[in-house]
Amino acid sequence: MLKGIDHLVVAVPDLDVARKSYEALGFTVVPGGRHPVGTHNALIAFADGAYVELIAFYEANPSHKWWAPLQKGGGLVDFCMQTDDLAGDTAAFRRAGVAIDDPSPLSRVRPDGYRLAWVLSIPRAGQRGVAPFLIQDETPREERIPRQTTHANGVTGIGAVTVAVPDVAPVRTWYADVLGRPGRDVGRQDLDAEGVAFTVGPHTLEFVTPRGAGGPLREWLQTRGASPYAATLAAGRAIPLDPTKTLGAKLALI
Repeated sequence: MLKGIDHLVVAVPDLDVARKSYEALGFTVVPGGRHPVGTHNALIAFADGAYVELIAFYEANPSHKWWAPLQKGGGLVDFCMQTDDLAGDTAAFRRAGVAIDDPSPLSRVRPDGYRLAWVLSIPRAGQRGVAPFLIQDETPREERIPRQTTHANGVTGIGAVTVAVPDVAPVRTWYADVLGRPGRDVGRQDLDAEGVAFTVGPHTLEFVTPRGAGGPLREWLQTRGASPYAATLAAGRAIPLDPTKTLGAKLALI
């Protein structure tokens, strides 16, 4: 069963620069580690159990799924859902029409030498970033998630992730089938868009398509394709964050 957003992925060109910039925005940023695929990360963990992953490449890897989005500006590029039944949820997405790979293991080594291990199911190109990638831990999850969850800016968790899509209909079907319940219709006047939203655990997944021929969402689809567009972070106050300081990620406190 899907339990909620595990983490949001923010691709950045330089991890040290990103860490300092997010710290200046009031986030507590914890070093993560290195993956054997040429990436390294830093994590911003929240009290709701989710986190933001700042990820960069320490060596070029054009075949990596986040390499191309980074070349187009990076920022929010993907989202991961936590599951307690990876095989079952992978099969459910397949039945719903999502092309998703079989579960595969991954790991990274923390700065203290502890090796973390988990298993991922990753959607294939064309649906990646609209369908989430799924994660189930092999080592204890509390070892993967930083214990430092207090932030000077007051953020306590993820509110919602907004995903731009050219057509809501297939996405509505995917998630309704996997979750076993219909989504709710949503309208976004600020984006001149409409779509569907699903609540999963404490988080909201919102999939929207532009109503007209112009606007920021239409431009996004033309340059980046169907993919995560923005996210909100729960803080008890409404403040948009400067995208130049979030390294391209459209994030707002709510």
